[in-house]
Amino acid sequence: MSSQPLSRSDDRFRLLVDSVQDYAIFMLDLDGRIQTWNAGARCLKGYEADEIIGRSFELFYPAEAVERGWPREELRRAAAQGRFEDEGWRVRKDGSTFWASVVITALRDARGRLVGFGKVTRDLSERKRQEEALRRSEAQFRLLVEAVKDYAIFMLDPEGRVLTWNAGARAIKGYTAGEVVGQHFSMFFTAQDVAAGVPQSELDGARRTGGLEAEGWRVRKDGSQFWANVVITPVRDDTGVLRGFAKVTRDLTEQRRMQELEHSSRRMHEFLAMLAHELRNPLAPIRNASEIMQRMPALPAPLVRVRQIIDRQLGHLTRLIDDLLDVARIVNGKIVLRTEPIDYRDVVDASLDAVRPVVALRNQRLEVELPDSPLRMSADATRISQSLQNLLNNASRYTPAGGGIRVTVSVEDGACVTTVEDTGQGIAAEALERIFGLFEQEGPPHGHGDGGLGIGLSLARKLVELHGGALSAFSQGPGHGSRFTMRLPLEASDARPPQSQAPPEGDAPGVSRRVLVVDDNRDSADTMVSLLQLLGHEAQAVYGARDAVEAAQDFQPQLVLLDLNMPDGDGYSVLRQLREAMPGPLFVAAMTGYGQETDRRRTARAGFQAHLTKPVGIEELQRVLANAAGRQAPSP
Repeated sequence: MSSQPLSRSDDRFRLLVDSVQDYAIFMLDLDGRIQTWNAGARCLKGYEADEIIGRSFELFYPAEAVERGWPREELRRAAAQGRFEDEGWRVRKDGSTFWASVVITALRDARGRLVGFGKVTRDLSERKRQEEALRRSEAQFRLLVEAVKDYAIFMLDPEGRVLTWNAGARAIKGYTAGEVVGQHFSMFFTAQDVAAGVPQSELDGARRTGGLEAEGWRVRKDGSQFWANVVITPVRDDTGVLRGFAKVTRDLTEQRRMQELEHSSRRMHEFLAMLAHELRNPLAPIRNASEIMQRMPALPAPLVRVRQIIDRQLGHLTRLIDDLLDVARIVNGKIVLRTEPIDYRDVVDASLDAVRPVVALRNQRLEVELPDSPLRMSADATRISQSLQNLLNNASRYTPAGGGIRVTVSVEDGACVTTVEDTGQGIAAEALERIFGLFEQEGPPHGHGDGGLGIGLSLARKLVELHGGALSAFSQGPGHGSRFTMRLPLEASDARPPQSQAPPEGDAPGVSRRVLVVDDNRDSADTMVSLLQLLGHEAQAVYGARDAVEAAQDFQPQLVLLDLNMPDGDGYSVLRQLREAMPGPLFVAAMTGYGQETDRRRTARAGFQAHLTKPVGIEELQRVLANAAGRQAPSP
């Protein structure tokens, strides 16, 4: 009775084992020969039962494993330990390999004698492929992170100690991995930040919000500091437990320096504009007073000389202000060339006329060689004249009294070549390029006490280069004089000739105008009124914005010279009030110390019909006077 149920149980067990297809389950004798074979073994290994039973299980192992006796070692360990588990490559009937998980169990009879082995094999090739792919992916990621040199990428443990260290971290911070792994990351912070608890605050912030980005000063191994952009990300496992932090640091020192330079450049530009305005305001009454003195009949000889001195120094100051602003415009890329067809000889003549008084005062000889034929080019005559005047002034400044300056203009290879030679103190060979740098000067001037600001040559070269030309210097050395060569492209021979200057619009300058001057600077306003009266016009001054409209309604001017900055209101609001109160023809010109291109565009958009920059030149004033009569005010 008892054997019958056991027999049925054995049959069921064999049926169960034989039907399993995901596992190869079979028995081995003591020598490792196969005794049984289930369906799973047939599917996994590829052999039918009659092909494999009685053969050695070594058949399933790669040749190198058999050669080193590994199959026998597995049986030995299973016999000794009762059970042995392993993973490794196995071979199918068709010669293909698979990654197998193997469990070998020692089988013993009732008396404990070893009678064979049970072996269970599972195909883990897919898992192995996934693990291998993951391993390769992780290896590639590690290689990628390690190879990045522009970013410091490293891991921290939950307390902030460094776990990993890439090449970028080594390059940016200066430490090797051996010097930093295991250390707290606070070593990268300034002493002030450490004292303020910034390192821990960053970790707390990243943990709380899921990530943190910050910028600040960090410290390298050598003690130097750099401006860092930092991103800290908490790293958690599948259960949400914090395992540490990923930290990415980028060195933004250069970008910060560029931003600071940009900001500094903008501030300098604003400062120079304000400086020019503040300097031009007091220059305006000086210019007006000089013009008044010039028009006074029978002026005593000593006063004539004084007026000439004032006029020369006024011109020098005005030129320095213009040069400063032009340098700022060039540095900021905001200079605008007003190119038009010109005859370059006119530029040379105007430049020579401007410097002759200075040359004569220093008792210097000035020789000029100029072609008879027109020199046609497309250029900004004012800027080119500015460059040439800077060369001429520089030559005079560094040439002793009694010395000579020679200007030669010729045509070479389709270019206009101007040389300015002097018999002055000369230039050392190593300084021939340096002198074109901003604020650079090569020694003090020769006895004149006027060294300038060191911007004239730099500005001249930049203006010439903006015209597609070149400016260079040559000297045989100190004591041998200097030669500056300016090359400018000429237009083709069939280019249209320069247009003659159109006469100013309006009536002739001799026709009298009624002019209202609005300026809170009383000296500037009063001297302008006196100058206008000397020129034959009826003029009146008002010293602020508040009284301007009422004065205009009483005086009924044809022209208003209106300052823009006044304590009790600005010129723009006064202009709007004038347009509303006096709808008839009224010509309004801005008269201000602000003379940049942006200032001119702003006044034009506001409705001003002219923009006069202080100190106002007599020619410019007369041109505005000529345009004033008969002009209709623009619609507000």
